[in-house]
Amino acid sequence: MQHMTAPELAERLADPSVARPLLLDVRENWEFETCQIGGSTQIPMHLIPIRAGELPDDQEIVCICHHGVRSMQVAAFLERNGFENVTNLTGGIHAWAVQVDPAMPKY
Repeated sequence: MQHMTAPELAERLADPSVARPLLLDVRENWEFETCQIGGSTQIPMHLIPIRAGELPDDQEIVCICHHGVRSMQVAAFLERNGFENVTNLTGGIHAWAVQVDPAMPKY
């Protein structure tokens, strides 16, 4: 599994010459409603096993949660189930709020 920091993801998203990854936010609905990275797709962690078939297998997937623990578990699950290009956002949305977007609500 690959890992990426919040500043690395921000730089990647800002680069038009690089294909945009699917930002898979695995937090619960209330968390996603509190704050999110624009363009993210939300599938709560507990639904991943039954909804993994909805995810593209030809696009990088960056898994996101609050602090990076749930997303790391989801990334490992996806890799075990045949997804080859999966990255975990180290530190999660909290790291994004602290390091990239200080105006983002924190919880």
